[in-house]
Amino acid sequence: MKIIGMIGGIGPESTIDYYKRLLDGTEKRNPSGPAPSIIINSIDLQKGLALLGTNQLSELAEYIVPEVMRLHDAGAEFGFLAANSPHIVFDDIARRSPIPLVSIVEATCAEAKARGFTKLGLLGTRFTMHGRFYPDVFTREGIELAVPTADEQDYVHDKYINELIPGQFLPETRQGLMAIATRMKKQDGIQGLILGGTELPLILTDSSLLGIPFLDTTQIHVDAILETAMV
Repeated sequence: MKIIGMIGGIGPESTIDYYKRLLDGTEKRNPSGPAPSIIINSIDLQKGLALLGTNQLSELAEYIVPEVMRLHDAGAEFGFLAANSPHIVFDDIARRSPIPLVSIVEATCAEAKARGFTKLGLLGTRFTMHGRFYPDVFTREGIELAVPTADEQDYVHDKYINELIPGQFLPETRQGLMAIATRMKKQDGIQGLILGGTELPLILTDSSLLGIPFLDTTQIHVDAILETAMV
């Protein structure tokens, strides 16, 4: 297997989740085989959020690119960002990266296209819901994206930053997120819901009550990473 490089810490809970899923996925693909070689560079979440919050996107890329170079220097043969929001500057980072990077957005779009979706809902941080980096990719494949209302986006972002990233997964928050998804299904006609934040699959674990599927971007990303690693 190729040596995998992870930019983690954004946030810590999802970094742990990625690591476990990469191990589990390798075992399923090659039972009793060797574990993957993973180099993790855990960066400062708060610095990244501060740069996103002030729309300092060039500065965000300038912050992450040297961290990707550290992965390369440590021996990683390709890498990925273990979060959705930093993909707002993915193209800039990938262009300057010394190693190939696997995009969570491109992987999710490929999965959505393969499953025949034409309209999906998108949940995530405000940066993800407001950003163009998801619509720009999905529009090229003829897939329309719907996002929550402004008030709903405020709710989702607040819960994401203040609860999910610190590792709090409360039943009442789960109910609130499901209520938003239910409204989007009824009023926006979405065929599925993109969990566009890597902490979201940790709280939205069951789509059966909604009646439409969740697209778990973490798992989709992990699958694409392992496909790259095992080539």
